Amino acid sequence: MFDLSGRVAIVTGASRGLGREDALTLARAGADVVITDVLVEDDPNLQATAEATGSVFAQVAVSQGWVHSNQTAEEIRKMGRKSLAIKMDVTNRDQIREVMKRVKDEFGKIDILINNAATLDHLAQIPKQSYELWDRDVKVNLTGAFNCTKEVWPYLVENKWGRIIFMSSVAGTIGGFGQASYSATKAGLIGLAKTAALEGGRHNITSNAIAPGIIESEAGKAAAQTNPMYERFKARTVFKRFGQPEDIANTIAFLCSKEAGYITGAVIEVAGGIPLFTA
Repeated sequence: MFDLSGRVAIVTGASRGLGREDALTLARAGADVVITDVLVEDDPNLQATAEATGSVFAQVAVSQGWVHSNQTAEEIRKMGRKSLAIKMDVTNRDQIREVMKRVKDEFGKIDILINNAATLDHLAQIPKQSYELWDRDVKVNLTGAFNCTKEVWPYLVENKWGRIIFMSSVAGTIGGFGQASYSATKAGLIGLAKTAALEGGRHNITSNAIAPGIIESEAGKAAAQTNPMYERFKARTVFKRFGQPEDIANTIAFLCSKEAGYITGAVIEVAGGIPLFTA
């Protein structure tokens, strides 16, 4: 395991799924981790908050009990690390600014940002894509990552060290049928990651994008049970199986380590070979 002792990480969208596993893995590697998510289980208006996101997956997460922000923070503290769970909407710039300042004040610094928060429930071919959901996806998936990156940037520059990870997707590298808004925003993250790499180099900040394939998170498992297309996706992998959350989290731990200090502006596919041409 790569040693991240003494590092302070912020993971967005970390109440469940990939974000939760990312947070736990970074903590196992030694980092103190701040869990941020628009969904936090002690929110007295949790159902209303989920509905306000306009995300079907967020509402399902609440109804199925998949919201584990505070629980994840507690698990991390039991490892002997510092951790907080903070409600944060990546579209709310004032709130992001306040959270970054709070983390700096309470943890002393910020070293790592994992831009994981995203929406993934807008499935329709272009003629039937919703203008409203297109705008929402751009606002959350792409602009949300920009908001967090912009607000954390001064703290990384102050450190003269930083790691930024953008969670893209193979939908952003090869497209996704019926996923115009998702694919476009995930492709946009790659451009943002490369620009951050160019601008961050002089401050010893690396910036990379990860492009996962289909991963068996809670939402991924649920989707696979109801969407027959997922069997086709599985067949496209060279392993004929989907990935696990730890496959992504372990890649992130490496990219955040000193061993990956000369890797920046890269797009790392963790997709089981889905983009390859297979018979």
